Amino acid sequence: MSMPPVNIVRAESAGEYRIRLWFDDGTEQVVDFHPFLSHARHPAIRAYLDPSRFASWRIEYGELVWGDYELCFPIADLYHNSIATPAALKEAA
Repeated sequence: MSMPPVNIVRAESAGEYRIRLWFDDGTEQVVDFHPFLSHARHPAIRAYLDPSRFASWRIEYGELVWGDYELCFPIADLYHNSIATPAALKEAA
């Protein structure tokens, strides 16, 4: 069963590498991006461990993005607060 489309309507910093997200169906999540970023091996992703670079996020078309979509996450993963770390993805493969 697929999830109906949802969008992020508001976001705010919630501490180091955490962002509080509000979705258009009333759901709210605080997503901690530190585990994902700190386990990443790719230097372009690890670059977002720089606090000022991480803080450059924005909401665009209902999605949370950094740069020119250099870093973004599936909306369903943010909605369910289940962004996988690269290490977890490797173990699943």
